Amino acid sequence: METMATALRRYFDESGFGEDGGYASDWVDFKLGPLPFPLPNTEARKRAVRFHDLHHVLTGYRTDLTGEFEISAWEIGAGCGDFHAAWVLNLSGMTGGLLTAPVRTWRAFVRGLAEQSTYGRDYEALLERNVEDLRAELGIGAGPHRAGLGAALRFAAALTAGAVVGSLMMLVLVSPITLALWWRGRRAKAQALAAAP
Repeated sequence: METMATALRRYFDESGFGEDGGYASDWVDFKLGPLPFPLPNTEARKRAVRFHDLHHVLTGYRTDLTGEFEISAWEIGAGCGDFHAAWVLNLSGMTGGLLTAPVRTWRAFVRGLAEQSTYGRDYEALLERNVEDLRAELGIGAGPHRAGLGAALRFAAALTAGAVVGSLMMLVLVSPITLALWWRGRRAKAQALAAAP
């Protein structure tokens, strides 16, 4: 029986995220196809992404573009607690999913409504848990899940919020100041790598 810690290390390796999942990086690239969009790796994002990565392990959603949109919808459905960065990033991702994979995004949202997330739980204690036992406790994979009018209304409300939040995020992320800071960070990282023995 595999622990969450072991499964998480395998997930990092298979996804090419490095030993710490990139948590220590100052910036992360979110790729839309071949285009990288720089995203500051704020403390709020770091706090949320640890649980987000556990959700990838638990749900099986991939780390490609569609998989990230699906897990965004799942996390909105399951709830993000007081993790504000998760709400912002997931609302934006869910809206992106509507544009590229609407049926899969809807299904992930409905699935999330019936399952529980790990947001707000003791992270270190979660790492010690058995993967299958934790899935069972959270109701993950117990489907199939049915959706009624209430789910459709919640989906529409989340998409509306996501369109607003996503538009504001794109304005901030592509602002000249943000791009200049990102470029400076990339250059410093490249210089540090070149100077390393």
